[in-house]
Amino acid sequence: MTSIGKSLIGTALGAGMLALSSVGASAAIVCQGNVCWHTQERHAYPPEARVVIHEDDWRPGPRITFREHEGRGYWKGERWTEW
Repeated sequence: MTSIGKSLIGTALGAGMLALSSVGASAAIVCQGNVCWHTQERHAYPPEARVVIHEDDWRPGPRITFREHEGRGYWKGERWTEW
């Protein structure tokens, strides 16, 4: 096999690995009012949560506060509500 052939195979394998690694990434920023948090999975929030889901590259304004929390749920006032 020539060096050009090896290079093309290497490039194809690298592109395939990169494509597969980006398929599982579904991070997002979720906000309820002016409180936001990061999530690793996109959940189907209940309607009473009244949340807005932004892409991970969304940039918040100066009045946004971030509160992180583990698990599936949402902030409602000062309380984390799980479901």
